[in-house]
Amino acid sequence: MDENAARYRPGDPTGHYESYFLRANHPTRPLAFWIRYTVFSPAGRPEAAEGELWAIVFDGETRQCVAVKRELPIADCRFTGSVSPDVQIGDAVLRGDAASGDAASGGHAVTWRLGVRGGSPPLLLLPPALYAARLPRAKSLVPRPLAVFDGEIVVDRRRLEVAAWVGSQNHNWGSRHTDHYAWGQVAGFDGHPDTFLEVATARLRLGPLWTPPMTPLVLRHAGREHRLNATRRTLLARTTLSYFTWSFATRNDEVAIEGTIEAPRWAMVGLRYRNPPGGEKHCLNTKIARCTLAVRDRRTDASETLHTGDRAAFEILTDDHDHGVALAV
Repeated sequence: MDENAARYRPGDPTGHYESYFLRANHPTRPLAFWIRYTVFSPAGRPEAAEGELWAIVFDGETRQCVAVKRELPIADCRFTGSVSPDVQIGDAVLRGDAASGDAASGGHAVTWRLGVRGGSPPLLLLPPALYAARLPRAKSLVPRPLAVFDGEIVVDRRRLEVAAWVGSQNHNWGSRHTDHYAWGQVAGFDGHPDTFLEVATARLRLGPLWTPPMTPLVLRHAGREHRLNATRRTLLARTTLSYFTWSFATRNDEVAIEGTIEAPRWAMVGLRYRNPPGGEKHCLNTKIARCTLAVRDRRTDASETLHTGDRAAFEILTDDHDHGVALAV
Protein backbone atom coordinates (compact mmCIF):
# COMPACT_ATOMS: atom_id res chain seq x y z
CA MET A 1 0.00 0.00 0.00
CA ASP A 2 1.17 3.52 -0.84
CA GLU A 3 0.04 5.17 2.38
CA ASN A 4 0.12 8.69 0.97
CA ALA A 5 -1.27 7.90 -2.49
CA ALA A 6 -4.08 10.32 -3.35
CA ARG A 7 -7.45 8.60 -3.84
CA TYR A 8 -9.13 11.67 -5.34
CA ARG A 9 -10.10 11.31 -9.01
CA PRO A 10 -11.10 14.57 -10.75
CA GLY A 11 -14.53 14.36 -12.33
CA ASP A 12 -15.69 11.33 -10.30
CA PRO A 13 -19.39 11.96 -9.47
CA THR A 14 -19.40 9.55 -6.51
CA GLY A 15 -18.50 12.18 -3.94
CA HIS A 16 -15.21 12.26 -2.09
CA TYR A 17 -13.31 13.87 0.75
CA GLU A 18 -9.60 13.41 1.42
CA SER A 19 -7.29 14.99 3.95
CA TYR A 20 -3.61 15.05 4.71
CA PHE A 21 -3.10 16.52 8.14
CA LEU A 22 -0.21 17.33 10.42
CA ARG A 23 -0.38 17.66 14.16
CA ALA A 24 2.22 18.04 16.90
CA ASN A 25 2.77 19.10 20.52
CA HIS A 26 5.36 21.30 22.20
CA PRO A 27 7.89 19.10 24.06
CA THR A 28 7.05 20.50 27.52
CA ARG A 29 4.28 23.11 27.28
CA PRO A 30 0.53 22.66 26.58
CA LEU A 31 0.79 23.98 23.03
CA ALA A 32 -0.18 22.16 19.86
CA PHE A 33 -1.10 22.66 16.22
CA TRP A 34 -3.31 20.88 13.69
CA ILE A 35 -3.02 21.70 9.98
CA ARG A 36 -5.16 20.01 7.35
CA TYR A 37 -4.99 20.02 3.54
CA THR A 38 -8.32 18.73 2.18
CA VAL A 39 -10.12 18.10 -1.09
CA PHE A 40 -13.92 18.06 -0.94
CA SER A 41 -16.04 16.90 -3.89
CA PRO A 42 -19.84 16.78 -3.40
CA ALA A 43 -21.69 13.76 -4.77
CA GLY A 44 -23.12 14.40 -8.23
CA ARG A 45 -21.31 17.73 -8.61
CA PRO A 46 -17.61 17.01 -9.19
CA GLU A 47 -17.25 20.39 -10.91
CA ALA A 48 -17.90 22.02 -7.50
CA ALA A 49 -14.90 20.34 -5.86
CA GLU A 50 -12.73 22.58 -3.70
CA GLY A 51 -9.49 22.54 -1.81
CA GLU A 52 -9.61 23.47 1.87
CA LEU A 53 -6.92 24.67 4.24
CA TRP A 54 -7.62 24.28 7.96
CA ALA A 55 -5.41 25.31 10.88
CA ILE A 56 -5.89 25.32 14.64
CA VAL A 57 -3.39 26.39 17.29
CA PHE A 58 -4.22 25.17 20.81
CA ASP A 59 -2.83 27.13 23.77
CA GLY A 60 -3.42 25.49 27.12
CA GLU A 61 -1.60 28.28 28.95
CA THR A 62 -3.98 31.06 27.89
CA ARG A 63 -6.92 28.68 27.27
CA GLN A 64 -7.31 30.16 23.82
CA CYS A 65 -7.63 28.16 20.62
CA VAL A 66 -7.50 29.88 17.23
CA ALA A 67 -9.07 28.14 14.23
CA VAL A 68 -9.16 29.27 10.59
CA LYS A 69 -10.25 27.87 7.23
CA ARG A 70 -9.61 28.83 3.61
CA GLU A 71 -11.33 27.44 0.48
CA LEU A 72 -10.05 27.53 -3.10
CA PRO A 73 -11.33 26.21 -6.46
CA ILE A 74 -10.07 22.76 -7.38
CA ALA A 75 -8.36 24.28 -10.44
CA ASP A 76 -5.91 25.92 -8.04
CA CYS A 77 -5.09 22.64 -6.29
CA ARG A 78 -3.05 19.49 -6.79
CA PHE A 79 -3.45 16.25 -4.86
CA THR A 80 -0.92 13.57 -5.68
CA GLY A 81 1.62 11.57 -3.74
CA SER A 82 2.71 8.03 -2.97
CA VAL A 83 5.39 7.47 -0.37
CA SER A 84 5.26 11.18 0.50
CA PRO A 85 2.35 13.60 0.07
CA ASP A 86 2.48 16.07 -2.80
CA VAL A 87 -0.30 18.56 -2.20
CA GLN A 88 -0.83 22.13 -3.29
CA ILE A 89 -3.82 24.34 -2.42
CA GLY A 90 -3.27 27.78 -3.89
CA ASP A 91 0.17 28.78 -2.68
CA ALA A 92 0.09 26.37 0.29
CA VAL A 93 2.12 23.19 -0.13
CA LEU A 94 2.69 19.91 1.69
CA ARG A 95 5.66 17.70 0.84
CA GLY A 96 7.43 14.90 2.63
CA ASP A 97 9.94 17.27 4.21
CA ALA A 98 8.05 20.58 4.43
CA ALA A 99 4.69 22.28 4.83
CA SER A 100 3.76 25.90 4.31
CA GLY A 101 0.63 27.96 3.92
CA ASP A 102 -1.73 30.47 5.41
CA ALA A 103 -5.43 30.82 6.12
CA ALA A 104 -7.65 33.49 7.60
CA SER A 105 -11.28 33.58 8.71
CA GLY A 106 -13.42 34.92 11.51
CA GLY A 107 -11.01 37.75 12.24
CA HIS A 108 -8.05 35.41 12.79
CA ALA A 109 -5.05 34.50 10.64
CA VAL A 110 -2.55 31.63 10.85
CA THR A 111 0.62 31.22 8.77
CA TRP A 112 2.94 28.23 8.94
CA ARG A 113 6.41 27.35 7.64
CA LEU A 114 7.44 23.92 8.87
CA GLY A 115 10.09 21.32 8.18
CA VAL A 116 9.23 17.66 8.71
CA ARG A 117 11.76 14.99 9.67
CA GLY A 118 12.08 11.63 11.38
CA GLY A 119 9.16 9.41 12.13
CA SER A 120 8.53 5.68 12.41
CA PRO A 121 7.00 3.15 9.96
CA PRO A 122 3.40 3.65 8.81
CA LEU A 123 0.61 2.52 11.12
CA LEU A 124 -2.67 1.07 9.85
CA LEU A 125 -5.62 1.47 12.21
CA LEU A 126 -7.71 -0.97 10.14
CA PRO A 127 -6.78 -4.46 8.91
CA PRO A 128 -5.06 -4.05 5.51
CA ALA A 129 -7.85 -5.74 3.52
CA LEU A 130 -10.41 -3.15 4.65
CA TYR A 131 -8.60 -0.33 2.87
CA ALA A 132 -9.67 -1.84 -0.46
CA ALA A 133 -13.14 -2.93 0.73
CA ARG A 134 -16.41 -1.07 0.14
CA LEU A 135 -17.01 -0.73 3.86
CA PRO A 136 -16.17 1.19 5.86
CA ARG A 137 -16.69 4.16 3.55
CA ALA A 138 -14.16 6.21 5.53
CA LYS A 139 -10.51 5.10 5.80
CA SER A 140 -7.68 6.46 7.92
CA LEU A 141 -4.06 5.62 8.58
CA VAL A 142 -0.85 7.21 9.84
CA PRO A 143 1.88 7.29 7.18
CA ARG A 144 4.35 8.94 9.56
CA PRO A 145 3.95 8.40 13.30
CA LEU A 146 6.31 10.32 15.61
CA ALA A 147 7.17 12.87 12.92
CA VAL A 148 9.25 15.80 14.17
CA PHE A 149 8.48 19.41 13.17
CA ASP A 150 10.66 22.54 13.14
CA GLY A 151 9.93 26.05 11.93
CA GLU A 152 7.37 28.65 12.91
CA ILE A 153 3.66 29.34 13.16
CA VAL A 154 2.32 32.90 13.30
CA VAL A 155 -1.05 33.27 15.00
CA ASP A 156 -2.63 36.74 14.73
CA ARG A 157 0.89 38.26 14.49
CA ARG A 158 2.14 36.22 17.46
CA ARG A 159 5.09 34.04 16.44
CA LEU A 160 5.43 30.54 17.86
CA GLU A 161 8.77 28.84 17.38
CA VAL A 162 8.36 25.18 16.53
CA ALA A 163 11.50 23.31 17.62
CA ALA A 164 11.41 19.51 17.77
CA TRP A 165 7.65 19.30 18.29
CA VAL A 166 6.59 15.64 17.93
CA GLY A 167 3.37 14.43 16.36
CA SER A 168 2.39 12.74 13.10
CA GLN A 169 1.45 13.07 9.43
CA ASN A 170 -1.93 11.47 8.77
CA HIS A 171 -4.10 10.58 5.78
CA ASN A 172 -7.83 9.88 5.58
CA TRP A 173 -10.38 9.68 2.78
CA GLY A 174 -13.80 8.35 1.82
CA SER A 175 -17.08 8.82 -0.02
CA ARG A 176 -18.82 9.84 3.21
CA HIS A 177 -17.81 10.61 6.77
CA THR A 178 -18.19 7.98 9.47
CA ASP A 179 -21.63 8.49 10.97
CA HIS A 180 -20.37 8.83 14.54
CA TYR A 181 -16.88 8.41 15.95
CA ALA A 182 -14.33 9.27 18.59
CA TRP A 183 -10.67 9.26 17.58
CA GLY A 184 -7.57 9.48 19.71
CA GLN A 185 -3.83 9.55 19.21
CA VAL A 186 -0.83 10.00 21.50
CA ALA A 187 2.62 10.59 20.01
CA GLY A 188 4.77 10.05 23.09
CA PHE A 189 3.66 9.53 26.68
CA ASP A 190 5.38 11.06 29.72
CA GLY A 191 8.63 9.13 30.17
CA HIS A 192 7.93 7.06 27.05
CA PRO A 193 8.63 9.35 24.06
CA ASP A 194 8.66 6.49 21.54
CA THR A 195 5.25 5.06 22.50
CA PHE A 196 2.48 5.71 19.97
CA LEU A 197 -1.26 5.08 20.40
CA GLU A 198 -3.94 5.16 17.69
CA VAL A 199 -7.53 4.33 18.68
CA ALA A 200 -11.08 4.99 17.50
CA THR A 201 -14.64 4.09 18.37
CA ALA A 202 -17.07 4.22 15.45
CA ARG A 203 -20.71 3.48 14.71
CA LEU A 204 -22.07 3.17 11.18
CA ARG A 205 -25.61 3.69 9.98
CA LEU A 206 -26.81 1.03 7.53
CA GLY A 207 -30.19 2.21 6.32
CA PRO A 208 -32.39 2.61 9.43
CA LEU A 209 -30.05 0.50 11.59
CA TRP A 210 -26.89 1.35 13.55
CA THR A 211 -23.98 -0.99 14.03
CA PRO A 212 -22.71 -1.62 17.56
CA PRO A 213 -19.67 0.45 18.55
CA MET A 214 -16.44 -0.83 17.00
CA THR A 215 -13.13 0.07 18.63
CA PRO A 216 -9.89 -0.66 16.72
CA LEU A 217 -6.69 0.09 18.63
CA VAL A 218 -2.99 -0.11 17.76
CA LEU A 219 -0.32 0.52 20.39
CA ARG A 220 3.43 0.64 19.80
CA HIS A 221 5.22 0.38 23.13
CA ALA A 222 8.50 -1.03 24.42
CA GLY A 223 9.54 -2.34 21.02
CA ARG A 224 6.28 -4.18 20.29
CA GLU A 225 3.20 -3.40 18.21
CA HIS A 226 -0.12 -4.53 19.66
CA ARG A 227 -2.77 -4.65 16.93
CA LEU A 228 -6.25 -5.05 18.37
CA ASN A 229 -8.11 -4.20 15.20
CA ALA A 230 -9.64 -7.41 13.84
CA THR A 231 -13.37 -6.91 13.29
CA ARG A 232 -14.51 -9.37 15.98
CA ARG A 233 -12.09 -7.85 18.47
CA THR A 234 -13.35 -4.33 17.79
CA LEU A 235 -16.93 -5.44 18.51
CA LEU A 236 -15.94 -7.04 21.81
CA ALA A 237 -14.23 -3.92 23.12
CA ARG A 238 -16.01 -1.98 25.88
CA THR A 239 -16.46 1.77 25.45
CA THR A 240 -18.25 4.71 27.01
CA LEU A 241 -18.34 8.16 25.44
CA SER A 242 -19.83 11.30 26.91
CA TYR A 243 -18.82 14.88 26.31
CA PHE A 244 -15.94 15.14 26.99
CA THR A 245 -14.66 11.84 28.38
CA TRP A 246 -14.05 8.65 26.42
CA SER A 247 -13.10 5.33 28.03
CA PHE A 248 -12.25 2.10 26.20
CA ALA A 249 -11.06 -1.39 27.09
CA THR A 250 -9.92 -4.14 24.75
CA ARG A 251 -7.73 -7.24 24.86
CA ASN A 252 -6.41 -10.24 23.01
CA ASP A 253 -4.53 -13.33 24.16
CA GLU A 254 -1.37 -11.34 24.86
CA VAL A 255 -2.39 -7.98 26.23
CA ALA A 256 -5.24 -6.11 27.92
CA ILE A 257 -5.47 -2.34 27.40
CA GLU A 258 -7.75 0.11 29.16
CA GLY A 259 -7.68 3.84 28.54
CA THR A 260 -9.37 7.16 29.11
CA ILE A 261 -9.02 10.27 26.98
CA GLU A 262 -10.63 13.47 28.22
CA ALA A 263 -10.53 17.21 27.70
CA PRO A 264 -12.21 20.26 29.21
CA ARG A 265 -14.84 21.98 27.12
CA TRP A 266 -12.66 25.08 26.54
CA ALA A 267 -9.98 22.94 24.86
CA MET A 268 -12.43 21.66 22.22
CA VAL A 269 -12.82 23.54 18.93
CA GLY A 270 -16.04 23.04 16.96
CA LEU A 271 -15.77 22.56 13.19
CA ARG A 272 -18.29 22.04 10.40
CA TYR A 273 -17.42 19.10 8.14
CA ARG A 274 -19.33 18.97 4.88
CA ASN A 275 -20.39 15.44 3.94
CA PRO A 276 -20.07 14.39 0.26
CA PRO A 277 -23.63 12.94 0.11
CA GLY A 278 -24.96 16.18 1.60
CA GLY A 279 -25.40 17.85 4.95
CA GLU A 280 -22.72 18.44 7.53
CA LYS A 281 -21.22 16.90 10.64
CA HIS A 282 -19.88 18.63 13.71
CA CYS A 283 -16.30 17.79 14.66
CA LEU A 284 -15.11 18.58 18.18
CA ASN A 285 -11.34 18.77 17.99
CA THR A 286 -8.52 19.13 20.51
CA LYS A 287 -4.85 18.24 20.52
CA ILE A 288 -4.17 18.98 24.20
CA ALA A 289 -6.27 16.27 25.86
CA ARG A 290 -5.27 14.01 28.75
CA CYS A 291 -4.77 10.28 28.32
CA THR A 292 -4.19 7.48 30.82
CA LEU A 293 -3.52 3.99 29.49
CA ALA A 294 -3.21 0.79 31.53
CA VAL A 295 -1.35 -2.00 29.73
CA ARG A 296 -1.30 -5.52 31.19
CA ASP A 297 0.66 -8.46 29.78
CA ARG A 298 -1.82 -11.34 30.05
CA ARG A 299 0.95 -13.95 29.89
CA THR A 300 2.99 -12.63 32.82
CA ASP A 301 0.38 -10.39 34.52
CA ALA A 302 2.91 -7.55 34.49
CA SER A 303 1.16 -4.19 34.21
CA GLU A 304 2.13 -0.60 33.45
CA THR A 305 0.28 2.71 33.40
CA LEU A 306 1.10 5.35 30.78
CA HIS A 307 0.01 8.97 31.08
CA THR A 308 0.11 12.32 29.38
CA GLY A 309 -1.47 15.46 30.74
CA ASP A 310 -1.83 17.48 27.54
CA ARG A 311 -0.39 15.62 24.52
CA ALA A 312 -3.37 13.56 23.36
CA ALA A 313 -5.35 14.19 20.18
CA PHE A 314 -9.09 13.75 20.71
CA GLU A 315 -11.85 14.25 18.16
CA ILE A 316 -15.57 13.50 18.15
CA LEU A 317 -17.67 13.51 14.97
CA THR A 318 -21.39 13.78 15.58
CA ASP A 319 -24.82 14.81 14.30
CA ASP A 320 -25.66 16.00 17.80
CA HIS A 321 -25.75 19.80 17.90
CA ASP A 322 -26.32 20.04 21.67
CA HIS A 323 -22.68 19.57 22.64
CA GLY A 324 -22.26 23.15 23.81
CA VAL A 325 -19.08 23.85 21.83
CA ALA A 326 -19.12 26.97 19.69
CA LEU A 327 -18.38 26.36 16.01
CA ALA A 328 -15.26 28.23 15.02
CA VAL A 329 -15.31 27.51 11.28
